[in-house]
Amino acid sequence: MSEIAVLGEGRGEAQSPLPALSAPELDISSPADWLALLKPRVMTLVVFTGWIGLLVAPGHLHPVLAVAAILCIAVGAGAAGAINMWYDRDIDAVMRRTRNRPIPAGRIAPGEALGFGITLAVASVLVMGLATNVAAAAALAVSIGFYVFVYTMWLKRRTPQNIVIGGAAGAFPPVIGWMAVTGNLGLMPVLMFAIVFFWTPPHFWSLSLWAHGDYQRAGVPMLPVVSGARETRRQIVLYTLLLVPLTLLPWALHTAGAIYGLSALALGLGFLASVWRVARDRQDARGVSLTNDAPARAAFKYSILYLFVLFAAMAVDRLVG
Repeated sequence: MSEIAVLGEGRGEAQSPLPALSAPELDISSPADWLALLKPRVMTLVVFTGWIGLLVAPGHLHPVLAVAAILCIAVGAGAAGAINMWYDRDIDAVMRRTRNRPIPAGRIAPGEALGFGITLAVASVLVMGLATNVAAAAALAVSIGFYVFVYTMWLKRRTPQNIVIGGAAGAFPPVIGWMAVTGNLGLMPVLMFAIVFFWTPPHFWSLSLWAHGDYQRAGVPMLPVVSGARETRRQIVLYTLLLVPLTLLPWALHTAGAIYGLSALALGLGFLASVWRVARDRQDARGVSLTNDAPARAAFKYSILYLFVLFAAMAVDRLVG
């Protein structure tokens, strides 16, 4: 990415006694810009699933330590987001939905963002280890490293399977929450990991269907750009068909009760109906929607609600049971 243009340049000692400053060197960032580096919308879902993992785990964690664990998950996720924005600042600058982010807009210097992210990442892992246990801290470190090195730096710009493999990074939080309480793995956190892992492709590909122009301009090989909209719709349906039975496994294997099972069934049917509308949307010969991708937008929004309610049902089931 090219350097930010110099805002002013001196015409002589009398006119400009101070050296000109480039945009990132000016104090133009706000607290909101530093918060935006943490990707707070993404962080919300990460924190929620981590919290549910902590709630459904057997055993007890002191409330203060539980809050510390959730904060560490939030800060770790934010740190990964900040490093992601530092690395992706070149493609963010050419995508409509990301070009006003603090780094491409010139409000925060890239080096400052990188230092901010690394500091938060190290601090979150250290505090998690001190507040809970080494296993939870290690899981948090792996999740941050996976998102930064495997997804952001390796997969995202190289393969249309970036979301499928990279989705593992977003599936770690419930495992971390569980391990903060227990210090070890179990069947339930593995199932929670698998649910988020298989939920990620239909969720993100629904977004990419109506944002594919941005990815194409940036040269990011998202599935709609590489394989076309029609194949993307087929893959969305396929992964949802795999996801819905998977969400019923905690009920079938008696790691969750009827409240969760019935909720998972109802939510899954709703998800299938949503993605079926995406698949049946009127399309041209290339598979491009003729209705401005309204079904894809609706499926994307439903997928967020779906995961929130599904994991909330796990917590309710655990508390009632």
